Amino acid sequence: MDFLAENLAIIICIVFGVGLLVIEMFMPGFGIPGISGIALLLAGVYFNWTKYGALAGLGVAVAELVIGGAAIALSLRSASKGKLSKSPLVLKGGQSQDEGFSASEDFGAYLGQTGITQTVLRPAGIAEFGDARLNVVSAGEFIGKGAAVVVKEVEGARILVEEVKNNV
Repeated sequence: MDFLAENLAIIICIVFGVGLLVIEMFMPGFGIPGISGIALLLAGVYFNWTKYGALAGLGVAVAELVIGGAAIALSLRSASKGKLSKSPLVLKGGQSQDEGFSASEDFGAYLGQTGITQTVLRPAGIAEFGDARLNVVSAGEFIGKGAAVVVKEVEGARILVEEVKNNV
């Protein structure tokens, strides 16, 4: 019991540090839980190093790496196959277009249509096709305002246009 009382600060630092790193794995970005978890793990190594010496400090550092790796591996496994995968916090499948999800409108209907540029394209700008004003890009060339353009390619939300040349 004296061991626990004497080393309670070190044990708390390690347990909470590993716990915060596991929490950080399920949060977007790198923020307060990750930084706090790393700081607590380093504090646990420092406290052990100053109290018991360099070899004990290095031993705790190795133990933290093993415990942290095991905790992260178990939480990832749980997120993919265990109880955590049944949680509403984890996205189970993708979002397919068949289910009604789409990242952008389908601009395929504009393929081959002719419109008028409303702004200068260098190479991006706005063109009007009937009643629709669309963000378009040229293949790198400068196209002036008011020029006739035709849609050559549609890829997602990217609409590639080319200037209509009048051969007179």
